[in-house]
Amino acid sequence: MLPAQPSDLDPWIEVRFDRAGGPGGQNVNKVNTRVTLVFDFQACTLLNDVERARIGRRLVGRLTHDGRLRVVAQQERSQRANRTRAAARLLELLAAAVRVPRTRRATRPTFASQRRRLTAKKRRGDIKRARQSHGRDE
Repeated sequence: MLPAQPSDLDPWIEVRFDRAGGPGGQNVNKVNTRVTLVFDFQACTLLNDVERARIGRRLVGRLTHDGRLRVVAQQERSQRANRTRAAARLLELLAAAVRVPRTRRATRPTFASQRRRLTAKKRRGDIKRARQSHGRDE
């Protein structure tokens, strides 16, 4: 079961701070405002085995070489704002990854939709037939 607060995950999160890239002048060049959260979801006791497997499968592109989930935030000017943004993004990613998609039930097309489809096919065939030259030499 996923926690509602990012602070509940703190024992399994490693936080790193770096200098952010892009424009920003002196602030960017001097202050470590980029925040990288590395979440060890395999060791997290709040998740069950099914959720861990689902996270590993769905977020494989965000995993580090040692199998931990990595989230980076560097849009804001302050370290605190970037940390808040990264934590919120982590919770969003986890919630989306563990959500079980609804199974699709096959349904039959309605009579009206079948008729519309066949009418459209007939109209398209008529258009193509009208374009053809019927063996005339021009």
